[in-house]
Amino acid sequence: MRKIFTLPTSALTLIALGVLNSAVADTLDLPSTSITGDSEDAPQGYQARPNASTTRLNLTAGQTPQGVTSIKREQLDDFKLNSIRDVLDSTPGVNVQKIETDRTYFTARGFDITNFQYDGMGMPLNGGLLVGDIDTAPYEQVDILHGANGLMTGSGNPSATVNFVRKRPTYDTEAKVSVSAGSWDKRRVDLDVSGPLTDSGNVRGRVIYANEVGNSYLDRYSREKNIFSGLLAFDLTDNDTLTLGIEDQKTNANGASWGALPLTDASGKALHYSSTRSSIAQPWVYWDVHTTRAFAEWQHSFANDWKSTLTLTAMEHREDTNMFYVYGNSGSATGFTGLASNYKDKTRELDGDISFSGPFTLGGREHQLTFGANVARSRTQETSLYGTSSYYTDVSLQDALNGVIPKPTYNIANAADTSNYTDRQKSVYAGARFSLTDDLHLITGARMLSADSDGENYGSARDVSIHGKVTPYAGVVYDLTPHYSLYASYTEIFNPQYYLNTQGKVIDPLEGKSYEAGIKGHLLDNKLDVSAAVFHTKQDNVATYAGFNPALGGYLYDGMSYKSNGIELEASGELAPGLQISGGYTYVYITDADNDRGRKFIPRNALTSSMTYKLPMAPKVKVGGSLKWQSKIENDAAAAANQAAYALVGLMASYDIDPHWSTQLNLDNLTNQKYLQSVRYGQSNYGDPRNLTASVSWKF
Repeated sequence: MRKIFTLPTSALTLIALGVLNSAVADTLDLPSTSITGDSEDAPQGYQARPNASTTRLNLTAGQTPQGVTSIKREQLDDFKLNSIRDVLDSTPGVNVQKIETDRTYFTARGFDITNFQYDGMGMPLNGGLLVGDIDTAPYEQVDILHGANGLMTGSGNPSATVNFVRKRPTYDTEAKVSVSAGSWDKRRVDLDVSGPLTDSGNVRGRVIYANEVGNSYLDRYSREKNIFSGLLAFDLTDNDTLTLGIEDQKTNANGASWGALPLTDASGKALHYSSTRSSIAQPWVYWDVHTTRAFAEWQHSFANDWKSTLTLTAMEHREDTNMFYVYGNSGSATGFTGLASNYKDKTRELDGDISFSGPFTLGGREHQLTFGANVARSRTQETSLYGTSSYYTDVSLQDALNGVIPKPTYNIANAADTSNYTDRQKSVYAGARFSLTDDLHLITGARMLSADSDGENYGSARDVSIHGKVTPYAGVVYDLTPHYSLYASYTEIFNPQYYLNTQGKVIDPLEGKSYEAGIKGHLLDNKLDVSAAVFHTKQDNVATYAGFNPALGGYLYDGMSYKSNGIELEASGELAPGLQISGGYTYVYITDADNDRGRKFIPRNALTSSMTYKLPMAPKVKVGGSLKWQSKIENDAAAAANQAAYALVGLMASYDIDPHWSTQLNLDNLTNQKYLQSVRYGQSNYGDPRNLTASVSWKF
């Protein structure tokens, strides 16, 4: 395994400040900004309040006419949710599809989650999926806003929006160091130091560093992650706070898979593999991903409880890969075709947002208003090289599983194997919460979006030009009692798309309508939040995989129409003294334009839950468990590629040795369940078998 550099904390701090100043100064000649936390009376345990950047109107979960899930730092630590893939796997209503070792799709309510935001900022995921990993070390909380988000983000999407809430510099000195080790030689170190840098505390800093390295249950796969985050907060005046920060995440994976195990042969018959270790990755493949984000935020508080926030972010994402792919092919003498590729990618993104929010009086009642504007730009450059010895050539599946496919010499490079395009978005938005009566509240607003793209994507023009598209949003919340409220919401769906259709052209924008209604409750002295929702979404031009054609840009998609209907049940908080729970059940049924079931790779039923309990007879001991169950899934085009219903069980136990030291054990997949991670594309690796992690932590 190739080693990534490891530096002492002092050096990391200096590098962070230098890179941040350079990145922001070179790319954006605009003022910098800051991050402020939520109120001090935040809920305890697993009960959480969404961050202000998640809903824009700074609403609580009960005030929001949509489903909201917030995963706090305590739950992240209890179950070692160090990856966003682990977090969303533990989120009710979200399905994680690990189509390869280092690329992942996420779906909610039947459709892809493409909006990943950082303190409310960010363009949609490039290609609609996550490449590499996002480690949770730099974040205090992860918010998932279920359903459509036309008001909250730059484009409508009926699945969910994931908002990463960054850790922030603290007024008090805090420090935590954690060391863990586990199955397959996995080792991890976490460091988090925060506090004032001046006697008055008007300048504060925070440094976060994590390193994770280890092998895998998969043959030939190993990975190393390095994560660094540095933040500085300045109280310029009593009303102005400026925060600067940088985050750097590197993932180096050897033995990574491009595609995965073929689940059917060329005739469509199911293939079975005896070992969960099986992998088509070769010893010479790798997938390195490096993402850097610099941000600045300036928040000003006015005398009338209004606030303004100016936020600027800059991101650079790089990939360097050497990959190998296998698929069933009836025209091949061996029944399988192989393809090797040397691929490089660089994407740079700039985002700017300015917003104003605060109360106003109308009709003798106080209401809330927010409005602002957002601009974003990203540029992507890609190159793919191929070798004649492995350019759609016959291969033996057994040779691939044994890892004996020779590394090719890459000698094919042409213009059709490159991409160079720019995407731009700009929007203005406004939203308000009107208190029509003491118990009835109207949340309404709209966003007007313009999006355009230009350039070439693997020989095809990437042309998108959309101007002045308005997505309205409306919701009502009625307080039945001090503990229960009813809600309903409606929005139109609009989302620019950049996939290529079967003619090699950019597919038309996704459009549709989304409805949601439900009830929310705050029980047991407001320590437990519960909710139940029903939803209906109709969409047109949903990008649906239609095959692979390198002459037309690679993966191709058709624009299909789907309807999604379902229910969501969720609970979080303290069920009894010392007993924390977080979880829920989801039912989703998806039909196509002919009213036949569609997108069958998404489970119709799913249950997710996590629970911890502090033993009353031994308050230093915490025990807990997790359960994830889903119903059968199958590939839409090949029913033989399927996964029967299965359940995964996890256990944890921790012991506080003293106020500073603690130790913890986590056991995942207790029953050693063998299961496929995804059948979306008729290929999949097996999921993690039973594994154990032990850790020791020190905090100050």
